[in-house]
Amino acid sequence: MTEAAATPVRKARVRLRVVMPVVATVVILAPLVWLWQASLVPGSYSVMGMGYLDYGGGPVVGHDHGASGRAITDLRLDPAKKADIVVDLVAAQQQLTIGGKQIAGYTLNSTSPGPTITAHQGQLVEVHLRNASVKAGVTLHWHGYDVPASMDGVAGVTQDEVPIGGEFTYRFMADQVGTFWYHSHQVSHEQVIGGLFGALVVLPKAGTGDDLDVLATAHTYGAQKTINGVAGDLRVAAKPGQHVRVRVVNTDNGPIQTWSSVPYKLVSIDGDDVNAPTDVTDRSVTVTGGGRADLGLTMPTAGIPVRVQVSKGTAVILGSGDVAAPPQPAAPLDLLSYGSPRPLTFDPAKADRHFLYSVGHRPGFVKGVPGLWWSINGHIYPNVPMYVVRQGDVVVMRIDNHSGEAHPMHLHGHHAVVLARNGVAATGSPWRMDSLEVLNGEVYDIAFVADNPGIWIDHCHNLKHAAQGMVAHLMYAGVTTPYQIGGRADNDPE
Repeated sequence: MTEAAATPVRKARVRLRVVMPVVATVVILAPLVWLWQASLVPGSYSVMGMGYLDYGGGPVVGHDHGASGRAITDLRLDPAKKADIVVDLVAAQQQLTIGGKQIAGYTLNSTSPGPTITAHQGQLVEVHLRNASVKAGVTLHWHGYDVPASMDGVAGVTQDEVPIGGEFTYRFMADQVGTFWYHSHQVSHEQVIGGLFGALVVLPKAGTGDDLDVLATAHTYGAQKTINGVAGDLRVAAKPGQHVRVRVVNTDNGPIQTWSSVPYKLVSIDGDDVNAPTDVTDRSVTVTGGGRADLGLTMPTAGIPVRVQVSKGTAVILGSGDVAAPPQPAAPLDLLSYGSPRPLTFDPAKADRHFLYSVGHRPGFVKGVPGLWWSINGHIYPNVPMYVVRQGDVVVMRIDNHSGEAHPMHLHGHHAVVLARNGVAATGSPWRMDSLEVLNGEVYDIAFVADNPGIWIDHCHNLKHAAQGMVAHLMYAGVTTPYQIGGRADNDPE
């Protein structure tokens, strides 16, 4: 080949060496740019348009229109019906004194926890919330209580956040007996840990039959473990032979273990009574983040004090005098087999819909930020499932955790019954719950009846995880919401 003929070939090779890296770069970057673009969310958006619809193998039904359509704002009690209990709560952003230390936090009526709301079954509860100084705004969610959807207190889904100077009124029937709590669902991963919460206790009309009823709300403020907002142990006077109920409420992101220095019964889980509970002597009870457990025990006739551990660091001491901390049992009580069976009010074998909630951990972009993120069914926020149901549907959901960490799963507006764990069927008292600790590698099958129309968050109650995108929703066909995430109200539920 002559020099003249070789020159174009050399030029072509040079161009190829220049072009190929550019092409390779485009091939690599183009999918990343697309993923980044797809992860972005507008300044204001509705959860109704998030992700994708999952019908669980049941009939495809409309989710935003139709003759049966209802706005979430219409799902409420008759406003003309007079309340039996009226509570005024004023939210503020202020310094807390915990264990002699100053901690930046939040209060309700100048205290943290906020006032305990106590009602009797059948009463109508009305709570007036006013925001005095919480800069980001505030709401109240009634954790574990199946309130009407418009009262669920989730900013951007069921209401707008309440700005400084603003007010909101919550109304619901106290038709569920048990131990519950309330907390903010606006920037919840900051406001709840900062103290914006309180307890809700609903008593049966005839009373519980206990001689002594003790509330033990566990919370960690700035690495300081407390009971009812006070660092250290809670001392309660108790007489020999008295029957005592200790209501343990876990307001933290992670689980705690509770156990006693004397035999006890686990009488209630997440506000639902255990059928035929038996004495527990060598096991602790796992109270997941957001969960509650009521322990029942009898004070020794010899006058010996009793110690109920509310985690390793704090305890309720019943009676006078001191008692050594009982060693933590080697294993937790297995709620799959505790208590005695009783028939369910529905048949999970005839479920109308079967959903999968598979939790993973994968690289990607969330709101334009690269990183390792929680995934739901292989997807990351905002491309998460919207589980669609009709009122009256029987629903079975499988929760599969392969993410590398434990997650306390919480579905708003409903209680579900645990059917099985890792393929092992439940054999004890029906384990009805609203907060479920799912360890890495565990698979739970749960079931519930879709009997509370609305749009409901189904999320991890390690609120840091929820803020990182571990949030899905349960939507009833025909129910709509006028509220938006972000927007002028700056709604930010997690």
